[in-house]
Parts: sequence; C-alpha cells; structure tokens
Amino acid sequence: MSDETTDWFGPEAATFGDRVAAAREAADMTQAQLARRLGVKKSTLMGWEQDLSEPRANKLSMVSGLLNVSMSWLLTGEGEGMSEPSEMDVEVGDFAAVLQELRALRNEMRSNAERAARLEKRLRAVIHTAAGA
Repeated sequence: MSDETTDWFGPEAATFGDRVAAAREAADMTQAQLARRLGVKKSTLMGWEQDLSEPRANKLSMVSGLLNVSMSWLLTGEGEGMSEPSEMDVEVGDFAAVLQELRALRNEMRSNAERAARLEKRLRAVIHTAAGA
C-alpha cells in the first residue's frame, strides 16, 4: 500500500459537480429523482453535475440536506461529506448498467453523426444551387 493519502473529493481531485454526482449516487438516487425532490429540471441538475452552472444558496442547502452532506463539503470537499470510493460498495450490476449506458451513448453519437452528415450534404446542395442561380 502507498503511504500517500488521497483526498478523493478534495478541491484538487474533484469538482463541485463530481461531489454532487457522487453523493447523489451514494444516496441511491437518479438525477430525475433528485431534481424532482429539489423542484428543478433534470437538465438543471445535470448542469450542476457537469460543472456548467451552480445552484443558488437555497438550492445548495436543499442539496446538502437531501444528500446528507455539508454545504462546505459540496463546495470545497472539506467538512462532513462522504467516504472515499474504496470504502463504498460496488456491485456487479453497476458495471452492467454503465456498459449499457455507454452502448446507448455510442448509438446516439453514431445517429447524430449520420444526421450531421445528411444536413451537411443538404446544405452543400443548397449552396451549390444558390451559387449557380
């Protein structure tokens, strides 16, 4: 074992969004469930977890209460939060769900790439027609 201690959720290892997502998962809640309990849209919660935005103070207080962590821990990684990943239970089912989600994401990306190619082809045809007119 290494003598070095890693602060998994500290400011240098994790972001606000990482801590929200980890605490939500540890509380066994989906994004939709937490968003509903907070009275926000799922896209708003996703923005917080992806560090695209942060909640206002009243929502931050609600998040910390629902996830049973301190506001300070959510913001800085210091204070009462959750244990390191090595202490958390990992179930085989978790891996299967992640693989399924990755497959779905890959299929969505492939579909979006094909759609973008079709739109590009259509746009080129419109430009070519307009240039010839």
